[in-house]
Amino acid sequence: MKILVCISHVPDTTSKINFTNNDSEFDTNGVQFVINPNDEFGLTRAIWFKEKQGANVTVVNVGGPDAEATLRKALAIGADEAIRVNANPTDGMFVAKQLAEVVKSGSYDLIIAGKESLDYNGGMVPGMLSALLDYDFVNSCISLEVDGSDAKAVREIDGGKETLSTKLPLVIGGQKGLVEEKDLKIPNMRGIMMARQKKLNVLEPVGADNATQAVKFEKPAPKSAVKLVDADNLDELVNLLHNEAKVI
Repeated sequence: MKILVCISHVPDTTSKINFTNNDSEFDTNGVQFVINPNDEFGLTRAIWFKEKQGANVTVVNVGGPDAEATLRKALAIGADEAIRVNANPTDGMFVAKQLAEVVKSGSYDLIIAGKESLDYNGGMVPGMLSALLDYDFVNSCISLEVDGSDAKAVREIDGGKETLSTKLPLVIGGQKGLVEEKDLKIPNMRGIMMARQKKLNVLEPVGADNATQAVKFEKPAPKSAVKLVDADNLDELVNLLHNEAKVI
């Protein structure tokens, strides 16, 4: 089984976020980047298939040279090879078209993507990718088993879970639950050394126009100061909850 894991290169959630160029572009200065958490769950599941079923795992990213450190981390975790499509991932459809070309040229059986990236939270690419490939698609996937060409997936739905049976080739949008957090892999020294010897292929993008363009970003308004109310002053507490917080 050939598995392609789509990796997004996203800011660490502890980073301070700012924008430049009249709030139309993300400011990368001083920001540490990591593997998108949803993608990391998918990567860990792919490595499980490699260890238990002998699958071959390739990771792919659409991005610039700065994303190669993130891809090297994925290789250190256990992926066999990496592909970077040399393009700025500013639009979901553009990214999906680049990934579709990689899938077609590599004849992958299973494509694992995160259901969304934690930078733009678009949640578009896995569904667009499956449509471009005409593959079955399971989003919000929290469990995946593969037996030959048959697959059984569990996905989150409002108020519960849904179990689905399908066949390869397949695209999934994974999330927390696809593996347990305790099972996420941390690269060890041996993995880091081996990652330096593994292939990291750089491909030029195929022709595709951006369907959308970011016009402006806006950060949430700062939180107001905390107001302390005397334990005996219930009237004031009710007034604040009703008139200011508007929760009652």
